[in-house]
Amino acid sequence: MRPREVLGQAARLASSGLLLQVLFRLITFVLNAFILRFLSKEIVGIVNVRLTLLYSTTIFLAREAFRRACLSGSTQRDWSQTLNLLWLTVPLGVFWSVFLGWAWLQLLAVPDPDVIPHYGTGVVLFGFSAVVELLGEPFWVLAQAHMFVKLKVIAESLSVILKSVLTAFLVLCLPHWGLYIFSLAQLFYTAVLVLCYVIYFTKLLGSPESAKQQVLPVSSMTDMLPSITRSRAFVNWEEAKLTWSFFKQSFLKQILTEGERYVMTFLNVLNFGDQGVYDIVNNLGSLVARLIFQPIEESFYIFFAKVLEREKDATLQKEEDVAVAAAVLESLLKLALLTGLTISVFGFAYSQLALDIYGGAMLSSGSGPVLLRAYCLYVLLLAINGVAECFTFAAMSKEEVDSSRNSAMNKREEMPALLELTVGKAGSKQVNKQENIVLCRELKQGYVVRVGAFLDWGAPPRRWHLG
Repeated sequence: MRPREVLGQAARLASSGLLLQVLFRLITFVLNAFILRFLSKEIVGIVNVRLTLLYSTTIFLAREAFRRACLSGSTQRDWSQTLNLLWLTVPLGVFWSVFLGWAWLQLLAVPDPDVIPHYGTGVVLFGFSAVVELLGEPFWVLAQAHMFVKLKVIAESLSVILKSVLTAFLVLCLPHWGLYIFSLAQLFYTAVLVLCYVIYFTKLLGSPESAKQQVLPVSSMTDMLPSITRSRAFVNWEEAKLTWSFFKQSFLKQILTEGERYVMTFLNVLNFGDQGVYDIVNNLGSLVARLIFQPIEESFYIFFAKVLEREKDATLQKEEDVAVAAAVLESLLKLALLTGLTISVFGFAYSQLALDIYGGAMLSSGSGPVLLRAYCLYVLLLAINGVAECFTFAAMSKEEVDSSRNSAMNKREEMPALLELTVGKAGSKQVNKQENIVLCRELKQGYVVRVGAFLDWGAPPRRWHLG
């Protein structure tokens, strides 16, 4: 597929994802604002910090490395081996779910059952929901690799809306259920998400005349299942090695991404009520990142991975491919900077009003507005960091992935807890993102791309440089 065709598909994926996410997120925004009126801060803290951290950690450690490795743009891929590799996310997810579930039950303080009932059941069901979601991973990667534009957005948005509706219904009708409500809603969310992908591919593969079916490397649902043959290895070992490199790096990324939640969970620096307020403000502050930046990053990671060849030096690749990638990177960085600056300016001024509308006095009083203002500044760094990362990790070879992990470890000798003690929660996130941006600049695979003042301050205008 030509670079400009891939670019067009990536742009459609990002734009449709952006529009649909804005629509669906507005609906869930209203539902969540309604639900907050009926919940205590303690319940919000347990669900949104501790249990969600269990779920997100299990999911991230089980699948992030596989996604990055299996979305690379190799033209010689054997999809049966790739699908076999992706199915390994399920047993890996079971391992992390059991191990982390044990830690959540045995090593962490258990909340008062009179205030927050059914904590043990919540841990089990949140861990199980992570395993259920991993059952859809081969379908997700296949859909993303073949640019099925609307499937991902509709599946995720529909799942989130139905989860919010179910949560609101149970909170109003059965408030005494406690954590049962959120555990069942989370399990329902993952089940709907996986079913959306399974139903879509079942119908698609059952229609041989479909144009999309013609481009797929599988012809039936049985081809999606793991297969063992004597003629070839179970998995592609080059993909497996790349996955292992990303997996080793994923530990560091997860700590940096969820650092403040790990500190709150394991060090008990805040009570459950304060954790709830912090998480609500955090989610509201990162709303723009989820609505705008995340669809762009995911779509254009696929674009860069398909256009640039991971294991080949930049000087040996097609000049047209590198030029298109450089132009797209420049445009994305400009968009990220303009959007981040806009959010920083207006968000800083209207933080207290936004919190009062969203959650009432529970959020608008106290430290909530100050924290949201800090997040508005953080959004700017988040925007630039996301674009830089999606390019960097799509272009790096396996050796450079390992090198970036070691370099990142050397640059981050200070732990998240130390950062939070010195510059606060929002400050620690900003320091981490600043270091990520510097790291991405240092680790480009021989690419010195002229992108104005963003990546190469000394580059002459109107030229593309290949290192």
